[in-house]
Amino acid sequence: MRDYRIIVIPGDNIGPELIDAALPVLEAVTKADEGFRLTFETHPAGAAHYTEHGVAMSKETIETCRTADSVFKAPVGDPSVRTPEGIEAGLLGGILRSDLDLFANVRPVKLYPGAPTPLSGYEPGGIDYVIVRENTEGLYASRGKGVGGPNAVADTLITTRAGTERVVRFAFELAKKRSGAPADGVQRVTCAEKSNVLRSFALFKEVFLEVAAEYPGIEAETIYPDAAAQALIMNPAHYDVLVMENFIGDILSDLGGGTIGGLGMCPGGNIGDRYSYFEPVHGSAPDIAGQGIANPVSQILAGAMLLDHIGEAAAARLLERAVWKALETGAIPIDRRGRLEKGTMAAAGAIIAQL
Repeated sequence: MRDYRIIVIPGDNIGPELIDAALPVLEAVTKADEGFRLTFETHPAGAAHYTEHGVAMSKETIETCRTADSVFKAPVGDPSVRTPEGIEAGLLGGILRSDLDLFANVRPVKLYPGAPTPLSGYEPGGIDYVIVRENTEGLYASRGKGVGGPNAVADTLITTRAGTERVVRFAFELAKKRSGAPADGVQRVTCAEKSNVLRSFALFKEVFLEVAAEYPGIEAETIYPDAAAQALIMNPAHYDVLVMENFIGDILSDLGGGTIGGLGMCPGGNIGDRYSYFEPVHGSAPDIAGQGIANPVSQILAGAMLLDHIGEAAAARLLERAVWKALETGAIPIDRRGRLEKGTMAAAGAIIAQL
């Protein structure tokens, strides 16, 4: 019996609802595959924790995350909870990603059955790519470090050769494991960069091409992010793995979510050499908190990513197939806004039934 200790962060607003739906699904996976066991340990963090304690996450919880096999995190934050500088206070990305050196933010974008898409002509699986964001540098490295006054503020974008090289290599290694782009089956890594304007992106592109030369069996290409925003709408099936700076990746991954039924269908992973955590890519949605209508698929698929990362690949594929079948059979109807017609817990129950 393989034992894994997982830290659970329930988050804010819809976060606890998603965790309440996802944990029973993960328990059901362990019963279907009896070779391993998950032990969950809950720790509070986020906007509510900031309001009570003045910090979004305690140092003790950060250290606990270092001792676990992985972290399973629900959405955190609340737009109404701000620092004195006006920045949203309850977010954990800047804390966990930097403190645990989680340099790769992995965001799959995949069209599942029954998920509404504004794009015509795409069947389930016809959109299936992964955005890999550099997670510790870029514009977001300036979080809380902006310089200026009431009339002007500067935030600095930083790109290093070492930081770019490791995330680009991560993207190529990920492409090696995938079956290629839906349109042509070609294993392809696309770099979104603005080298025509900014020196930081010129360095990112330069390092990308250097690393690409080490992977002759994988097609490499570059694209400007504004052009990528168009291409991911007009020809998403061309893409397999995309790698980019943090801020750009944050925007383009949300755009991708809009093509596959909304962000409630989008899981994410934050991965480093030693540590990791997995979460939905979206926020805590205070406007629908407590109504039981939040889509838990993103949280549940984040659980599948977690299983894959800790070495339980068969269980991860089992869970992904259960989600696919539950959606395919209509047991989890999703409206055009990406919201559930039967509720959060009913969706979890439908996936458990498939397991």
